[in-house]
Amino acid sequence: MSVTIAPAPLTPDAGVKTPVAVIDIGSNSVRLVVYDAAKRAPIPVFNEKVLCGLGRGLDSTGRLNSEGAKLALESLHRFAALTQAMGVADIDAFATAAVREATDGPDFAAAVERDCGFPVRVISGAEEARLSALGVLAEIPRANGITGDLGGASLELSHLKYGTGAEQTSLPIGPLRIACNPNGPDSLSSGDSGRSMEEYLSQAAWLGEARGGTFYAVGGTWRSWARMHMRHVNYPLSIAHHYEITANSALEFSKEISALSADALSNFAGFPEERADSIPFANLVLKRLIEQTGVAAVLFSAYGVREGLIFDRLADSLKAEDPLIAACRNLATMTGRATADGEALFRWTSPAFADETEEEARLRRAACLLADLEWSEHPDYRAEHALLRILRYPLIGVDHPGRAYMGLAVASRHAKVRDSLLERYLRSLLDGAELRRAKAAGLAMRLAYTFSGGVISLLEQTALRREGNKLKLELPSHADVLVGDVVQSRFRSLAQELGCKPHIALV
Repeated sequence: MSVTIAPAPLTPDAGVKTPVAVIDIGSNSVRLVVYDAAKRAPIPVFNEKVLCGLGRGLDSTGRLNSEGAKLALESLHRFAALTQAMGVADIDAFATAAVREATDGPDFAAAVERDCGFPVRVISGAEEARLSALGVLAEIPRANGITGDLGGASLELSHLKYGTGAEQTSLPIGPLRIACNPNGPDSLSSGDSGRSMEEYLSQAAWLGEARGGTFYAVGGTWRSWARMHMRHVNYPLSIAHHYEITANSALEFSKEISALSADALSNFAGFPEERADSIPFANLVLKRLIEQTGVAAVLFSAYGVREGLIFDRLADSLKAEDPLIAACRNLATMTGRATADGEALFRWTSPAFADETEEEARLRRAACLLADLEWSEHPDYRAEHALLRILRYPLIGVDHPGRAYMGLAVASRHAKVRDSLLERYLRSLLDGAELRRAKAAGLAMRLAYTFSGGVISLLEQTALRREGNKLKLELPSHADVLVGDVVQSRFRSLAQELGCKPHIALV
């Protein structure tokens, strides 16, 4: 079937980065994600997934599931039409375990290319593991431990040593295989081999080398498991990406899940119906991996093969960029005013925070980039909107406490954050000292915006300095007209939060 929908007209502009589409033909689902560009922190502008079950029954038949193949082709025709209508010429389509293992996999890939007009790369298990690990590194550059990407018909494992990839493997372990295995989840077979999970995992002898590190869980089923755990512990946030728990907590929860009947599991808080067949299996695999690797923590990542594929295309200079700063710059460009300058704001406020750590400075810099995030909202709701938006926005390169710090800082740049919001979202993520630092960062930004009226370039003729227990605001005598009662009040509030005495000096 040919695609005839014409693309929307595009305005020529050599400075505009073009969108890129990634089409993931997996064993359980096919997915189209369109990103705004192939860059350090790409923004998804369209995301659609269709559960097809291409790999269902693969072990017994050696072929793709016929109904699944039909639905997948229909979905891929739609994806081709959509990308053409969006004017997306850069399409990277790849297929994983089901297509690479099935005897009719080459015919399926050829049919997609013929009918949809884009080539399909059938990637090896090793390449899938490499790209999945790159996806984790794109979000966590210094990742150390094991990445595990659980798909419908395979499990990709990689060993990362503080940002450097080491060993990797792909194992024929997946919920679609086990759903068709009459021997149950502890007898994972490829064909009629009847090999156990331990036998498969033993192929990766290097798993034990990650002891004390982190297990980075990639894949929708493990993120669903994470959401169940978040509901179970009444966690204040709802984003599974970068949710991190101790290995002991994960093992304790896995025991609770394992003890539940199918009916009890379906009534469990946060249980996703579409994952009904895969949650018990994913729970078992996670338990075995934690026990075998000896990791100390489990971190759930929404970044995987698709993001790794884009990251792999970037120049080394772009790969070296801080992912959080890149993501915040993206968001600031989309939402801030022309007069905003987060980097200048960060530099101007920095002397007041000379005792902060490198990570605290990084988070404050990210918050400064987002200081103008809610400038167009109603003043009565800017603080609340800023807090909730940052807590929920798909940022990368930051953990949940870091999100909380940034959210409180940007919210405090607008107004005092209500105690009810602090109790509900922040107090379990930040200790008292962290709450005070975040609030002080926000008050410093509030002072800067009040003094300059949002024209951040006006700050260049002034300076904020901290000398012992004194906080000084220095400005030339001709600029004293900008220092009104409101500026003085907000300067005093900042000094008080920092435990300093305020002093305004004309120089």
